[in-house]
Amino acid sequence: MSLAERALNNAAIRETAKITTPTWMLNSLERVMEYYTERHLCLDTQACDTMPAPMPGRKYMLYAHVPFCHTLCSFCTFHRFLFKEDKARAYFHSLRAEMDMAKALGYDFEELYIGGGTTTVLVDELAKTIEHARKLFPSIKQVSCESDPLHLTSMEFTQLHGLVDRLSVGVQSFDRDILARTDRLEKFGEPEVIYEKLARAKENFPILSVDMIFGFAGQTQDVIRKDMETLVRLAPTQITTYPLMVTHQTRKSAKGTLANNDQDIARDYELILNTLNGHYDQMTAWSFGKKADQSFDEYVVNYDDYLGVGSGSFSFLHDTLYVNSFSLRKYQEKIAAGKMGVESSKYYNEKAVMQYRFLLNLFGGRLSKSYFKDNFGKSLWGGLTKEMAFMKATGGLIQDPSDPDKLQATPNGLMMGVLMMKNFYAGMDNVRAELRRPLKAGDM
Repeated sequence: MSLAERALNNAAIRETAKITTPTWMLNSLERVMEYYTERHLCLDTQACDTMPAPMPGRKYMLYAHVPFCHTLCSFCTFHRFLFKEDKARAYFHSLRAEMDMAKALGYDFEELYIGGGTTTVLVDELAKTIEHARKLFPSIKQVSCESDPLHLTSMEFTQLHGLVDRLSVGVQSFDRDILARTDRLEKFGEPEVIYEKLARAKENFPILSVDMIFGFAGQTQDVIRKDMETLVRLAPTQITTYPLMVTHQTRKSAKGTLANNDQDIARDYELILNTLNGHYDQMTAWSFGKKADQSFDEYVVNYDDYLGVGSGSFSFLHDTLYVNSFSLRKYQEKIAAGKMGVESSKYYNEKAVMQYRFLLNLFGGRLSKSYFKDNFGKSLWGGLTKEMAFMKATGGLIQDPSDPDKLQATPNGLMMGVLMMKNFYAGMDNVRAELRRPLKAGDM
């Protein structure tokens, strides 16, 4: 499905959004998602040391992971290490070498997404890596890159002007108390300083996306409203606002000190929808844009297949998940030996892949009947009877009046998309935690 096809028809939420799904039903959905994530996102992988070749006619996205940060946020569960310049420079060299190996397999990519960690720990190496990728893969139409507020206005950051099409900046909140609670006030400065840096960065990148989190302790509806109103004034190209995810890895630090344990997530989400309504189009359940046909953080919605390079990266190719080594040492050794960083894989049967695509399409706000028929040989009701019955019972989907092939998510459906993706990402974070657990000092 194209980006334009995924763009939401906002008529269903132009009026005041109202989430009517009962709390008990949303809680039940979360329990079901926890069951499926534990069932499917478990470490029963097979040893693997190579990626498959690309299939003719399929579109691919390239993900590159940079696992270094100057400081480690307590609520973050992504794969990262404390920054050391010598290790980081050697790592970027390996990252480019692994891209060469993907090219040798016959891959070309339409988009490059660089995540972390903090991708901009070494801007010169990052710029060199983007230039290398664009040369290797001439079909790349857009480069997306994550960053944090610290680096936005440094002189070296100008190296990325003209190279990065979409810059995604993790802000989380403009509330001073929440920034202090999450240790971000000391790291990145006062809210007013962050705001000014974002305003300046907005002039230098075609797309500036600001990432926010809701669900922190002390984050009342008034705080959420003020955050959204601040974003409306700032007017970045895109906004991503997602719920705080408490995982096995962060349960002690986040649930005890950071998370709002009494949060009414449906009311918070409803407030976000209504505050941004009229200022932004909805792109996914938690992404909003000035234009609805642009790429966004959740690249898995745009691409059925993506290949990951770098330590701790994941790939999903055709019907199989591939996992790169989480040990920095082992990753470097594999690349030095002329091998890609992958070390394990997990095959998924057709039903599991169909459920995965259903999750992503619901999160994307629209489901194409023909997509499921063409890719699985089954209708939505034929292949996903229970899932579709639940959507009907909760009023989660309606027929798109302008396209007989599309089902469109209502506010109820978008709320379920938020909860399902939240639990999916929490499950992935738990997998990362398990893969990092065996690492010793020599692996980092």
